[in-house]
Amino acid sequence: MDETVSEFFRRTILKIPLTEMMTILKTWNFLSENQLQTVNFRQRKESLVQDLVLLCEENHASLNDAALLDIICEDTDLFDMEQFKSSFKKILKRALKNVTVSFRDAEENAVWIRIAWGTQYRKPNQYKPAYVVYYSQTPYAFTSSSQLKSNLPLLGQALTIASKHHQIVKMDLRSRYLDSLKAIVFKQYNQTFETHNSTTPLQERSLELDINMDSRIIHENKTEKERVQRVTQEIFGDYPQPRLEFAQYKLETKFKSDLNGGILAEREEPLRCLVKFSSPHLLEALKSLAPAGIADAPLSPLLTCIPNKGMNYFKIRDK
Repeated sequence: MDETVSEFFRRTILKIPLTEMMTILKTWNFLSENQLQTVNFRQRKESLVQDLVLLCEENHASLNDAALLDIICEDTDLFDMEQFKSSFKKILKRALKNVTVSFRDAEENAVWIRIAWGTQYRKPNQYKPAYVVYYSQTPYAFTSSSQLKSNLPLLGQALTIASKHHQIVKMDLRSRYLDSLKAIVFKQYNQTFETHNSTTPLQERSLELDINMDSRIIHENKTEKERVQRVTQEIFGDYPQPRLEFAQYKLETKFKSDLNGGILAEREEPLRCLVKFSSPHLLEALKSLAPAGIADAPLSPLLTCIPNKGMNYFKIRDK
């Protein structure tokens, strides 16, 4: 791939909003799913663009491939928000007579939707509305909790048809903080939340050691603390985390024992339990456990995978 084509790719990818990057690349269908999984979509945009251009070079991309990507970007730019609103409202009205829908445009191609649900026989309850934030040209919408759970399939159908996507992605992710949800879903949290970039080497950071300690103990403690700091930084990064308040794990397992007999061993139904971690800022709390000496490093992947998997509701069953 010559420099002219490479530069065309760079400029084309650079103009794609980060919130729409994955959607457009999948629509383009030039890079494989495995290749896309190797890309860190949470890094700075300039670095992300460079990584994508290198993948295009590996695939021997041509000028025609670049032109197709540019066309897809142009088609995406033609998204008609007013048409989306009209279609969304008509779908809900057609299915449910008693419903009130209001819109408010927001930044970053987002629209806030206020829905007051009613029933076939009751007028909309204006005191308990549901709120939805939809980002144009993406398969994601963020919804507030609603008492009428039976209307969620209708809401999903309206969003899918109005947005012209094959489906709206359902994720097991909950938080009171929209910016954190958005950053996790769009893989932007190291840019959205980054407020500093530490350049101090780990060995120069304060390890809070007692100067009266034996020098051999000091060396051992210092080495271990540097290891913990390094492992923690590799997992969580050196930037503030998205804000989640809890992570919930539903466990189902069969009792296993080398001893014969016993009530639990004869039980056919699996044992079920619920484990919930909660904190005003859960990910920052998890990040601080190992450096504080409360837990070993690295932490369990079940705790550290929350941002990457985009979920804080887990179901764990025996294989």
